[in-house]
Amino acid sequence: MNDKQVKVLMVTAEAVPFAKTGGLADVVGVLPKELQKLGVDARVVMPLYKCVKEKFAADLEFVRWSMLRMGWRTLYAGLFRCNYEGVEYYFIDNEYYFGYDEIYKDYDFDIERFCFFQKAVLEALGQAMRFYPDIIHCHDWQAGLIPVLLQAQYQQFGYFPEIRTLLTIHNLRFQGYTSYEKIADLTGLDNSYLNDYGVLKDGYANFLKAGIVYADKINTVSHTYAQEIMYEFYGERLETVLNYYKNKLCGITNGIDTVEFNPATDPALVKNYSVSDFAQGKAKNKVAVQKQLNLTVDEDVPLIVMISRLTDQKGLDLFNCIAEDLLKMEDCQIVILGTGPSMYEDSLRYFSNKYPQKMRACLRFDDHFSNLLYAGADLLLMPSIFEPCGLSQMIAMRYGTLPIVRETGGLVDTVQPYNRYEHSGNGFSFTNINAHDFLHVICQALRLYRAYHNGENMDFANLITTAMKCDFSWNNAGKEYLKLYESMIE
Repeated sequence: MNDKQVKVLMVTAEAVPFAKTGGLADVVGVLPKELQKLGVDARVVMPLYKCVKEKFAADLEFVRWSMLRMGWRTLYAGLFRCNYEGVEYYFIDNEYYFGYDEIYKDYDFDIERFCFFQKAVLEALGQAMRFYPDIIHCHDWQAGLIPVLLQAQYQQFGYFPEIRTLLTIHNLRFQGYTSYEKIADLTGLDNSYLNDYGVLKDGYANFLKAGIVYADKINTVSHTYAQEIMYEFYGERLETVLNYYKNKLCGITNGIDTVEFNPATDPALVKNYSVSDFAQGKAKNKVAVQKQLNLTVDEDVPLIVMISRLTDQKGLDLFNCIAEDLLKMEDCQIVILGTGPSMYEDSLRYFSNKYPQKMRACLRFDDHFSNLLYAGADLLLMPSIFEPCGLSQMIAMRYGTLPIVRETGGLVDTVQPYNRYEHSGNGFSFTNINAHDFLHVICQALRLYRAYHNGENMDFANLITTAMKCDFSWNNAGKEYLKLYESMIE
């Protein structure tokens, strides 16, 4: 281990508490704090969105401005900073690119916006930031060009020769692609980089592929996903590239914020509880959910929830296939919280209207209510077609709600399926992308739930105890990232 303090600059499109659309923001909002505890000087840089300007105006300190070349134009790039909970955050300012209510805009415009952002980050390195990182930690396609731009426009001219780059792939499906002409104009890269061995994929510039090729190391957000993406089904047409560079690829499973997600202290709950008194606590929160949603109030009825983006990736097609049978066959209640394309929202409205005493579709984002659902539910559905890591299953277990998952990605790494012979596990799982298999394992879980409530079998309660005792804190992932960083600068 190096005695020297490791210095890391994380480049991201979003981070809690400043801007969030998904799990990326949660990761970057927590990981730097965990790294600080381990002695790493971890800092973050992201765009200065309108929402950040409005909410954190009093905390932002102007550092400097510069003019940045973008194709035929020269544009203002401001640099701001603020310290939040001990972590230094930098913000790239440009009203034309980031002065909107939304974090993401039109896809073609986003390509241009994040080209500008990445170029501005590199231009601000060193003296401007008053920070010389050992490692630039790039998150997803919005930072995928950093490694190639660093090499092509800085390091080959003697600037920042010691900086290494790490690319974290949070979801391989989203890659950031555009035409050769557009990327050549926006970045100034020449054909020694804009070719099939470099930035281009199938004739188009691909931000994520650029990161895979030029970063010193690559990681995904779970061990299993790192293996899966080298196969065609999960590889999103980059499996050949990933196999070629597999020697620099690894997986580090995400954690969750165990302070925020803590049933013993969570203010969203009507009754707090811990592993020693979960039965009473979960029952009180279940009743609160039932009353709030005008469902039949009965703490003995199993409550099944899904808290998710409503997309094909999350297995909504599997749910739609089995919902009718499940609601007809089983005495249970189902609550689904999330938003997505109208085809999925409409199908959930249909089931909710047809079975008003048994199902509710809450088609919104609601962090406060989601925590109450985690606490009041008995089972969480997560039948993902692919899942780079997943946070819901870990949060659910933290609250004593047992996940029912498909065996893929981070769900494999975090959920140990119930073994009735060894009376072990912390959830339930099925292997195939098959609706009948999904329904079968739900029914299995419900039988075990009823056996427990009838005093016939304690396995369900034992699974809850095991789940609540699992350590999903960021401390474990932080140590793995520190080990990876140190291997890069030895």
